[in-house]
Amino acid sequence: MASKQPGDANTNIPDYEYTDVNTKPFHIGSLRNEWLDRLKPCDFSFQQEDEETFHANFAEEMGLDAQTMTELRSLCSLDSLRCHPEGQTVDTDVVPPDPTLKTLVQRKKKQDYKASLKISKNRHDLYAEELERLTTGRKSEAPGDMIPEGEVILTINVYYPAIIKRFNYVRPHMTLMMTGSHSLADLRDAICCVSDLQVCGEFSNTPDMAPDFISKDHFKSAFFFFEGVFYNDMRFPECQDISMTTIEWGKDRNFPSYAQAKMEDTQLVDLKVKVGFPYLYCHQGDCEHLVIITDVRLAHKNDCLDKKLYPLLTHKHRIITQKCAVCHVFIGRWITVNDQFAPSVPCLFCDKCFRMLHYDAEGNKLGDFLAYPYVDQGAFN
Repeated sequence: MASKQPGDANTNIPDYEYTDVNTKPFHIGSLRNEWLDRLKPCDFSFQQEDEETFHANFAEEMGLDAQTMTELRSLCSLDSLRCHPEGQTVDTDVVPPDPTLKTLVQRKKKQDYKASLKISKNRHDLYAEELERLTTGRKSEAPGDMIPEGEVILTINVYYPAIIKRFNYVRPHMTLMMTGSHSLADLRDAICCVSDLQVCGEFSNTPDMAPDFISKDHFKSAFFFFEGVFYNDMRFPECQDISMTTIEWGKDRNFPSYAQAKMEDTQLVDLKVKVGFPYLYCHQGDCEHLVIITDVRLAHKNDCLDKKLYPLLTHKHRIITQKCAVCHVFIGRWITVNDQFAPSVPCLFCDKCFRMLHYDAEGNKLGDFLAYPYVDQGAFN
C-alpha cells in the first residue's frame, strides 16, 4: 500500500489514518488511474517476458556488463543448487533423512509431524487447496472473458452476523476477491448467510409440505453502508428502502445527512472507502455483517484471469455442525418446542429421529408439539 509523501495533497493515494489499522478515505477508481499513470505498461502487463529479455533488462537496471551477467547466470542457476548426482531422478516432495540446510531441517520436522497424525488433512483443508489449485494463474480460453490489463482487484472480508456472539468481530466468515467492474449487487449475491435460507412457518402438522419460499426469496431488501452512503438493493419490485429508518433516526438526532444510491448501479471502482475499516451489510431486516476491504491492487499475470470465476472465494471459515439431540450423528433439521418427547426445550432433531419420535406409522402427529425447520450454519462448510 503506497503512502503519500510529505506535502503531497493527492487524496487519491491511500494514507494511514491509524497506523496499521485503516487508511484515510480514497476513491478506488482514482487510485487505479494513479497507478496506471505512474507505472510502465510492462509493469502491469499479463504477457510473459522471455528469459533473454528479462536478463537483458536486469543487466541494464543493475549496471552489469555481459561477462558479469554470464557469471551470475551460471552461479545462480538451478543446476548449481543440485545436491544429488546429475542424472539421478529425485522426488522433490521427499526431504533427505539427514538434511543440513536449515530450511530442509524445518521442512523435515513438519513432514514428520504430519506423518504422525492419524488424519493428515480434513475435507476443509482439501477444499481450500482445491480452490487455490483451480484458480491460481488460471486464464480463460475465450478472450472476451479475460480480465483486462490494469483492472483493479479488491480483497473483501465478510464477517459473521452480529447476532452470532461466538465469532462476532473475531474472524471473517468468508474472504472474496472481486474486480473493480463488479457491482455491489454482485457482492451481495456472493455473500452466504444462513438467515437467507431460513424457512418461515410452523410445520408440525405437515412436515412433508415443501415451503413456498426461503427468506431470501421473500425478503429481498438489503443495503451496504460505505462512507456516509446507503447503497440499497432495488433490483426487484418487492425491494424496499430499509435504510430510511436509519436516515430518519439520524435526522432526529442531528447526525450528518446521509446519501443514497442503488446497489446494482454502483461498481466497486466507484466507491470511496478506507482500507481496513469496518463497513456494514444489512439484510433480512436486522441481520448485520461487517464488511472490511483489506486490499486494493492491480491485477497481476499470476492472478486468476478468468472473469467468469469472480467473485472468487478464497477462504471460508469452518463451523462445527449442530448434531441431533437423539442420535448425535446427523445434522439437525428440526427444532421443536412444547415437546413431551424431547430431552430439552427447545430441542434439535435430525429428520429421521424427528419422524420416528413424533409420528406413527401412518404419519399421524403424536402430541401437541410445534416444529420449525432448522438450517444449520455448518451447511456452508
